[in-house]
Amino acid sequence: MKLNSLGLPKEQSEELVTELNGLLSNFQIYYQNLRGLHWNIKGKRFFDLHLKFEELYNDSQIKIDLIAERVLTLGGTPLHTFSDYMANSKLKVGKGISKDVEAIQLILDSLSVLLQIERAILTKSNAINDEGTNSMMSDFIAEQEKTNWMLKAWMEEEI
Repeated sequence: MKLNSLGLPKEQSEELVTELNGLLSNFQIYYQNLRGLHWNIKGKRFFDLHLKFEELYNDSQIKIDLIAERVLTLGGTPLHTFSDYMANSKLKVGKGISKDVEAIQLILDSLSVLLQIERAILTKSNAINDEGTNSMMSDFIAEQEKTNWMLKAWMEEEI
C-alpha cells in the first residue's frame, strides 16, 4: 500500500479529496445562497435575519477556506470555478427569496444536505485514520447541528 507524505493511504486520500471537493462545491452554493438571503430579506424580521445571515455566510466562508486547505494538505487541488461548483453541488439554489420562513427553510434544507455529506466524509476519513479530516468534519457537524436546532426552534415560534 502506497502512503502519501502524511502517512495516509494514497488511493483513499485521493478519494477523500474528491469528496472534500464535493463538500467545497456545496459550501460555495450555500455561501452564495446566504449572501442572497442577507441582501434580499424583507419584512418585520429584517434586522434580526439580516444579521443572522451575515453571521452564517461569514462562518461558511471560513469553512470554505478550511476545506480547500484540507484538499491541498491531502495533495489535491481544490475546485475553484462556479461551473465546477454547480456541477458538483446537491444544494438548491435560492433565487429571489425575500420571505423569512422561505429563507430559513432553504438554510435548513441546505444544512441537511451538508450534514449528510460531512458524515459520509467522516466515515471514510475515519476508516484510514485521517485525524485532520475527522476533526474538521466533527467540528462542522457539531456546529451545524446546533444551527439546525436553533433555526428549527425559530420556525416553530408563534406569530
